[in-house]
Amino acid sequence: METSDGRTPTAPNEEAIAEAPQHGYTADKDAYLRRLRRIEGQVRGIARMVEEDKYCIDILTQVAAVTKALHAVSLGLVEEHIGHCVVGAASEPDPDLRAEAIDLKVKEAAGAIGRLLR
Repeated sequence: METSDGRTPTAPNEEAIAEAPQHGYTADKDAYLRRLRRIEGQVRGIARMVEEDKYCIDILTQVAAVTKALHAVSLGLVEEHIGHCVVGAASEPDPDLRAEAIDLKVKEAAGAIGRLLR
């Protein structure tokens, strides 16, 4: 079987799997997923409130709770990015690559923070 670019795919070996980059949130992945599922349930509850013509202020209260919960997840991910990805870039042994890697990771963090503040 060939890929769309005409190459024959190969199965990843254990070494390639071991070298796959881990994200900073990997250790807390289950906790993030639990929080996101809880938020998902809250959003479904808000939709149900709208379907049932609940009082608008009660709906807005729930929207604010979901927004706050999503911000908490976002801030946790930003913290993980800085603690793992930015610090990891600072550990690059090649000084020229290190400066470039740090700059890239800091710009990524700044961009993410900027999107959260909009």
